[in-house]
Amino acid sequence: MSKNRYPRLLGLVPLLGTLLLGGCNMTLLNPTGQVGLEQRNLIITATLLMLLVVVPVIVMTFLFAWKYRASNKDAVYTPKWSHSTKIEVAVWTIPVLIIVALGYITYISTHKLDPYRPIESDVKPVTIEVVALDWKWLFIYPEQGIATVNKIVFPAHTPVNFRITSDAVMNSFFIPGLGGQIYAMAGMTTKLHLIADRNAEMDGISANYSGAGFTGMKFKAIATSQEDFDAWVSEVKKAPKQLEQAEYAALAKPSQNNPVELYSSVTPNLFQTIVDKYEGMKPGKPLKHEKKEKEVAATDMDSNSHSAAGAEE
Repeated sequence: MSKNRYPRLLGLVPLLGTLLLGGCNMTLLNPTGQVGLEQRNLIITATLLMLLVVVPVIVMTFLFAWKYRASNKDAVYTPKWSHSTKIEVAVWTIPVLIIVALGYITYISTHKLDPYRPIESDVKPVTIEVVALDWKWLFIYPEQGIATVNKIVFPAHTPVNFRITSDAVMNSFFIPGLGGQIYAMAGMTTKLHLIADRNAEMDGISANYSGAGFTGMKFKAIATSQEDFDAWVSEVKKAPKQLEQAEYAALAKPSQNNPVELYSSVTPNLFQTIVDKYEGMKPGKPLKHEKKEKEVAATDMDSNSHSAAGAEE
């Protein structure tokens, strides 16, 4: 029985190789955009710094186990040993220096890679408004006056300014090939600035569990040339569907594995309308109509007080 065991174990070797090869094309480590590239470099740098502690510890574990094994008669036996200044200096100084280096790199990178920080470029950025729905992504191009579901197209070498919110539960907008992810929350607007350094087709995902249709909440992000982008916009403007209030109300209903949809026009300020509808959820913040009523009431009171003062005079 033991003779048959080893051939079976050898048969698992190709499977192990396949698993290892599965990490050869990780999108996170092979990014398309400037932000993703800098984030990848940060991950690699931080990992290498931490390995300065991990690798020596692993090596010394095997080294000490071999050197001080019971059969080694040449190993020095010192049962009363209790202190070594050199070891104390090494085990404290090296980790502290690594932590200081990591802290410095993290501080600089946190500000440099701030998702709210616009990308410096001579090219005019493209603005895309993102709305997380159950379970699909709505993308509005306010400057072009079009909208799409589960697909975005933008020119390469051009900054893309994302404004993100949710008309459902909290979600997370993430394009691993470009770098960075940001949360989408109802009643709030978050921002993300990205740029692609070459033409590419990338996968976009929801990075925050949001219910039954979470696994199908994916979209395509396509970076193309400016000419192809302009042609695509012209093509979308010929689409039969228009994203008016009634159409949006139907779209916002929960649905799974939605196909790509194109809208030739969008209700003006739809994104801000979606954000504003949740204002009443914010403690202490009145709704817009309440603000107007209070302003009108205050104006009437001022007018009445002035009239009364005039009558007394």
